[in-house]
Amino acid sequence: MTKADEGAGPDPSAGPHQPRLTGKTEDAINRIQAMLLSGELGPGDRLPTERELSTRFWMSRNCVREAVRTLSSMGVLESRVGAGTYVTDLQPQVLLDGSSFVLELLRHRNVWEVMETRRVLDALAASKAAGRITAEQLSELRELMATMDSALDLDERIAADLAFHRLIADAGGNQVLAAVLRTVAGGTTAARKRRGLTDAHAMERMHAEHLLIYRALERGDADLAATAAAAHVAGVEAWLLDTDDSPADQ
Repeated sequence: MTKADEGAGPDPSAGPHQPRLTGKTEDAINRIQAMLLSGELGPGDRLPTERELSTRFWMSRNCVREAVRTLSSMGVLESRVGAGTYVTDLQPQVLLDGSSFVLELLRHRNVWEVMETRRVLDALAASKAAGRITAEQLSELRELMATMDSALDLDERIAADLAFHRLIADAGGNQVLAAVLRTVAGGTTAARKRRGLTDAHAMERMHAEHLLIYRALERGDADLAATAAAAHVAGVEAWLLDTDDSPADQ
């Protein structure tokens, strides 16, 4: 046995010269996932050591280590120096942060599908928010609209725009939906900035669209809120169609 093999758990499927299979790592990931789904491990719990998991799963410690690294990159686990590896709080936004890179790639390859998805999700979020939004949240929306109207700095206006939609998604009470929308909307910042620089009437149209969404929410009209939100995203899609540049460059 070599030094590299010392302490490793048994791996009966791997011969002495056979490369380690990716399937082994996937199996380790599935085993840890099962521990989470069964309730054996919960948010904040410490993960058993590599040696313990290796023995339990009947596989090498390298496979377990790769599984832990993968789950850490996904926001499921976090390693603390000198303290071990722990389950995160498993909040939707943390778990979905890792998908932002994938969505950015998709935005460049399938921008229309990404925009279509955002249109559907924004409409759903606005519909849910119509029956749940509070007076305080409505006041925040008014302040954000005022910032978009008065700010001289384009980046400040874009930040207020993103916050406007984020607040609506949060008001709907569905954390998963809100997290997905944050991820999708985060990849549209460049397009928002480009539109603000090249479309002289963009801010005027955005104000009217945001105002319609706000009034629908204020009235508690879910259908109107959904329609207004969908029309707002559709306006961005129409601009992408009209621009001379490739949508993937937006």
